[in-house]
Amino acid sequence: MIVNKAFITEVLRTTLAVTFVIISIFLVSRVMGFLSQAAEGLIPVGGVLSLVMLKMVSYLDVMVPLMFYIALIMVLNRWYSDQEMAVLASAGLGIFHFLRPLSFLVIVLGGVVTFFSFYLTPLSLAQGYSLEKQYRQSNEVSGVITGRFVDAKGGNGVYFVEDYNRATANYENVFVYSKSFEREGVVVAKTAYRTEDEKTQDQFLVLVNGSRYEGLPGSPDYRVVDFEKYAVRIEPKNQTKLYLPVRARPNSELRDSTDPKLKGEWYWRVAKVFTLPVLALFALALSHVDSRRGKSTGIVLAFLVYLTYEQMLGYTVALVKQGEASNGTMIWLVHFSYFVLACYCLYRRNYNLPLIPDMKSSFKNRNAVEG
Repeated sequence: MIVNKAFITEVLRTTLAVTFVIISIFLVSRVMGFLSQAAEGLIPVGGVLSLVMLKMVSYLDVMVPLMFYIALIMVLNRWYSDQEMAVLASAGLGIFHFLRPLSFLVIVLGGVVTFFSFYLTPLSLAQGYSLEKQYRQSNEVSGVITGRFVDAKGGNGVYFVEDYNRATANYENVFVYSKSFEREGVVVAKTAYRTEDEKTQDQFLVLVNGSRYEGLPGSPDYRVVDFEKYAVRIEPKNQTKLYLPVRARPNSELRDSTDPKLKGEWYWRVAKVFTLPVLALFALALSHVDSRRGKSTGIVLAFLVYLTYEQMLGYTVALVKQGEASNGTMIWLVHFSYFVLACYCLYRRNYNLPLIPDMKSSFKNRNAVEG
C-alpha cells in the first residue's frame, strides 16, 4: 500500500538522519576526550580513531531505539501538522492502520538492536579493552607526541622526539632525561628504536649514534661519552590493572552464570530489544498534534515516558546486579506495565479521547443521566 510504503520510507530516512546527527555529536565529544589522553601520553595518537569507533559501536544498541523513537515522533508530528492524518482518517485509515507498517519497522530494527546488543557491543568492548591494555602495558615512548617535550610517568624523566619515521619504525633526533641515571645528565641521539628483552619482557629504548652528557657543566667530573648504541630501560607507563568489563563478556558466560552482575547484564541485553515495540506504541499514541495546544505537550510527554521507562529498567537491572533481586521478574514487570500503558494511550487516542479522563465531567454527566 502506498501509505504504508511512504510511512516506512520516511521513518527510516528520518531515523538515519537523526542517528547521523547524534553520532556526529558523540564522535566530537569522544574524540576530544581521547585526544586529551593522547596529549598526556596515555594512549598513542594513532589509536584515537580506533578507540572512538569501538566506543561508538558499543553504544549503538542503546542509541538505535532512541533514534527510532525520535524519528517516529517527528514523522507523525509532521503528518498531523500537515493535515495528512486528517485526510487519511477521512479515507477510513485510522491510527490503528499504522500498526502493520510499524510492526515491520520494529521487526527490522529489533533484529539490528539484537545483533548489536548480543554480538557487536560485546565484541567492540572486548576489542577496546584489548587495545587499552596494550597501550597501558606498552612503553612510555608510544604515547610521545613528536615535536613536544613529554614527562615520563611520575616525573622521573623527559622525552623529546623530533620526528617518527614510519617506514623504518625509528624515532629521529631523540632527547632523553631520566632520574634513573647514576649521574644526572641527558642522552641525545640521531635515531632510536624500541626493543623488548625476550627473557624479562622489559622494554628498552635503544639510541643510535648519540652522546651522553653527565654531571654539571664546568665541574671537574663533567664528561661527554659518544656511543654507537645506548639502551635506556623504560618503565611501564601504567601499572593499573585492567579487567575485562562485564558488558564485554560472551553471551554463554552471562546466560549460564550465577553471578548477579553477569546475570543482570544478560537481562539488560534482552531488555534493550523489547524496548522497541513499547516505544513504538507510545510514539504512535503521543505524537498527536492539537492545534490549540501545539506540539510541545505531546513531545514533552513522550520524552518523559522514555526517561522514566529507561530509568525504571536501569533501576531493576541494578537490583539484579546487586543481588537484591534473584531473577528478572521485576524487569519483565516494567516492560509489561509500560506496554499496557502504551496500549491504553493508543486506545484513547484512536477514539479521540483525552489520555487522562476528566473524572469531574464524567461524574456530572452520570448525575445528569440519573436525574
